[in-house]
Amino acid sequence: MSILSGKTGVVFGVANKRSIAWAIAKAWADAGANLIFNYQGDRLKDNVADLASTFGEDTPLYPCDVSKDEEIDGFFDKVKSHTDKIDLMLHSVAFAPREALTGNFLETSREAFAVSHDISAYSLVALCQRAAPMMSDGGSVVAMSYYGAEKVVPHYNVMGVAKASLEASTRYLAYDLGEKKIRVNCISAGPMQTLAARGIGGFTDMVNHYNEHAPLKRSCTGEELGQTGVFLASEGAASITGQVLYVDGGYQIMGM
Repeated sequence: MSILSGKTGVVFGVANKRSIAWAIAKAWADAGANLIFNYQGDRLKDNVADLASTFGEDTPLYPCDVSKDEEIDGFFDKVKSHTDKIDLMLHSVAFAPREALTGNFLETSREAFAVSHDISAYSLVALCQRAAPMMSDGGSVVAMSYYGAEKVVPHYNVMGVAKASLEASTRYLAYDLGEKKIRVNCISAGPMQTLAARGIGGFTDMVNHYNEHAPLKRSCTGEELGQTGVFLASEGAASITGQVLYVDGGYQIMGM
């Protein structure tokens, strides 16, 4: 029997086949989970639909802009037309204006600060508010973070501050939802060539730095992140909540 057989999950954040969200979603499906996807805007709909169809032409996907409560409500209303219970939720959503990811953090505008925190951090809270009542038998929520939440990464700027907020939100959500047997954790992935990563100034230098300094002399792969996602969704992680798991070739342990 597959480790996630009989589980139903909702997946937020797939943009294309290089998305970390897609790597984890594929691993969840390979482990037996049934999935429902969001997409943000018509520009991404076809990409997500093509990928979701890998699991069957009738795999559900619905629009949901996580910065709009009415769209989140509408998404979960549609989820309820398929199932009255979910077990898993993946939050792989982050955004900051491109100009905020170059130059100095000191130059961050009020608008860029607010937008990055709303979409990258508060959205986890908003999604959990709707998902938790459907996790009647408990469940697992997995969010995606990065080392820039803990230490300064040049040019990551306001996104690092937003990811710090995401990680703190994970801990508070884990406390609030623990009595419902809902676990909330973050995966902190090393740098990968994704659509979002290409917007960060100096990203290639960042990857090269990991290759030189991480104990494993590399960052991570989508397949490895997928397997970590399966672990956190499984009974093997039944006592793990409120944690940040680093999947980064060991880079996080290094001082120099």
